[in-house]
Amino acid sequence: MSVEVDFVDKKEVHLRTLKQSGHVGFDSLPDQLVNKSVQNGFVFNVMCIGETGLGKSTLMDTLFNTSFESTPSPHTLPSVKLKAHTYELQESNVRLKLTICDTVGYGDQINKDDSFKAVVDYIDAQFENYLQEELKIKRSLVSCHDSRIHICLYFICPTGHGLKSLDLVCMKKLDSKVNIIPVIAKADTISKVELQRFKAKIIQELNANGVHIYQFPTDDETVAETNTSMNSHIPFAVVGSTEFIKVGNKLIRARQYPWGTVQVENETHCDFVKLREMLIRTNMEDMREKTHTRHYELYRQKRLEQMGFSDVDSDNKPISFQQTFEAKRSNHLAELQSKEEEVRQMFVQRVKEKEAELKESEKDLHAKFEKLKRDHAEEKRKLEESRKALEEDYLDFQRRKQQLATAHHTLTLGKSKKK
Repeated sequence: MSVEVDFVDKKEVHLRTLKQSGHVGFDSLPDQLVNKSVQNGFVFNVMCIGETGLGKSTLMDTLFNTSFESTPSPHTLPSVKLKAHTYELQESNVRLKLTICDTVGYGDQINKDDSFKAVVDYIDAQFENYLQEELKIKRSLVSCHDSRIHICLYFICPTGHGLKSLDLVCMKKLDSKVNIIPVIAKADTISKVELQRFKAKIIQELNANGVHIYQFPTDDETVAETNTSMNSHIPFAVVGSTEFIKVGNKLIRARQYPWGTVQVENETHCDFVKLREMLIRTNMEDMREKTHTRHYELYRQKRLEQMGFSDVDSDNKPISFQQTFEAKRSNHLAELQSKEEEVRQMFVQRVKEKEAELKESEKDLHAKFEKLKRDHAEEKRKLEESRKALEEDYLDFQRRKQQLATAHHTLTLGKSKKK
């Protein structure tokens, strides 16, 4: 059995469809893929953004039916800090490496202008780590922990009056970097009528400000109807609880109030079940795929463009990565040579200036030396003249002294003869 391939051009390939005369076995590829995926395990990273005290940690415990033992956050932090904790979960024979990133101190500051900056920087840092691993010569993408955020649950305070400016600004900054699902926290604090108006108000403000939130995919026929219906329920109004209350013969998660009980998994009480169904049981893989194919690709494209790489040259013709690298390398070497020549010229100029300064200093020193030499010679001449004058005076003094002595001796002899 053979397959003929006719190449019409470089871009378009026509394949002939042939029928096998018997079973081959490549229909087991999906099973092989499933077995390989189960063996490697799965990674899912969730970011929870919202003000302190909205029940982010409680909802995570409720979603994954476990206790992550998170510590309460104070309201006195001077800035927003992000804390990520990774857990190993297993359900049946499927292993899940779950990372939950919490925004500690979000919205607690008086000046909230930069509250979103720490979140944006963290998401970009995870993309950058993955990109650097991808660009390595010896890569280990399978064993490397993928910390890119797959879903962002944005917790909205149940005011009933619409979104805060901080919510709109933050979601606008993040909608091109991460899948965002807005949720109304502590939805049991407002009535059903207020809740429906609040949801409509939130969607209206998001659309008016151009904020793109995550939409559940409708291209898969098996889940298209369910996802279409669930898209109309966004934002989800959720209630979380770590307490179990016995209702009939069953223990259920609920919140006990003096006026009654709010059952977390009762769809008439809140949207928790809808959120869990969409987030974990139906669309988790789509969120992982969207993160890689859309948000990460957008970041990767921008970063490579910042590095100077492009798919086309100045003439809008396709160019390979190697050609771009060689061109950048040539430009870099040319810039280095230019800078080296500039530094050399600067060095030569400074040397010349220094030499001129030294020559000028040498000239000044030589002039001072000549002046001192002349002054010394003049002083020596004067001293020599003074010495000669003193010697002449001394000789004259000796001569006069001799004359006086001779005259005194003659006078003495004359007196002696008279006697």
